[in-house]
Amino acid sequence: MESATLDSTRIPTADPGVSARGVCVHYGATVALAPTDLEAGPGVVLALVGSNGSGKTTLLHLIAGLLEPTAGSIEVTGRVALVAQHQAHHSWMPLSVDEVLRMGRYRGLVHRLRRADREAIDRAAERLEVSHLRRRAYGALSGGERQRVLVAKAIASGADVLLLDEPITGLDLPSQARILDVIADHARNGGTVMFSTHHLGEASRADRVLLMAGCVLADGRPQEVLVPELLAEAFGGRMVLGDGTAVVVDEHHHDHETSFVAADLAAHLDHHGHHHEHDHGHAGGSR
Repeated sequence: MESATLDSTRIPTADPGVSARGVCVHYGATVALAPTDLEAGPGVVLALVGSNGSGKTTLLHLIAGLLEPTAGSIEVTGRVALVAQHQAHHSWMPLSVDEVLRMGRYRGLVHRLRRADREAIDRAAERLEVSHLRRRAYGALSGGERQRVLVAKAIASGADVLLLDEPITGLDLPSQARILDVIADHARNGGTVMFSTHHLGEASRADRVLLMAGCVLADGRPQEVLVPELLAEAFGGRMVLGDGTAVVVDEHHHDHETSFVAADLAAHLDHHGHHHEHDHGHAGGSR
């Protein structure tokens, strides 16, 4: 196969955000991500929805700079932080929670923490409710506690673009609620947030939803994209329909009970006024 010329650029400008043009990733004959266009500016929460292997993680890794595109171009403006999936393999590290949080402020091997660094760490730890854990061993924490620490580390880094891969999957309800609130706050403060999810309740809280199946099937507001006909196309018909609600069943990763829990959580948060409302005038249903 003839190799394509790479055109991956990361040029800082005034406003944080992500811009991709025809970006794709191939591993030999395997297409991990078909040509994709994407624009996500400041103040936006964008959910990536799709089954396993749909390209969600690949796209996040492209934006984080962990992958180079096979073709196309991607431009990311501002500081980027990625909270990756499957963090359990880090639990063995002999680090305290405080040491993990401090890693978010490191800017090089000889960087010494200054007052501004310590204040940023303190604020992030308080926001994610992990201040009381700072002297604990990171590996001794529960899954929900570890995830909140890692999100706090990303927030403490001062990231403009916050990327999260399945940020609340398998977590206790208090940890889910705290992380979802922080995602909304980051966008309200002018940041850009992109997160992947299987949960329709979680995705419905976003300003935009990118429905993926190896490529972008639809891009628009949740009410335009999270509809049965598009979801059936993206998930191969693995859905349960009840009371007018479409619930994804992905047997490779989650069951429908987990999705119902996430939907109930989103409804609870909306009822208590946590849901943020933005109207950015995005056109939906591009396919």
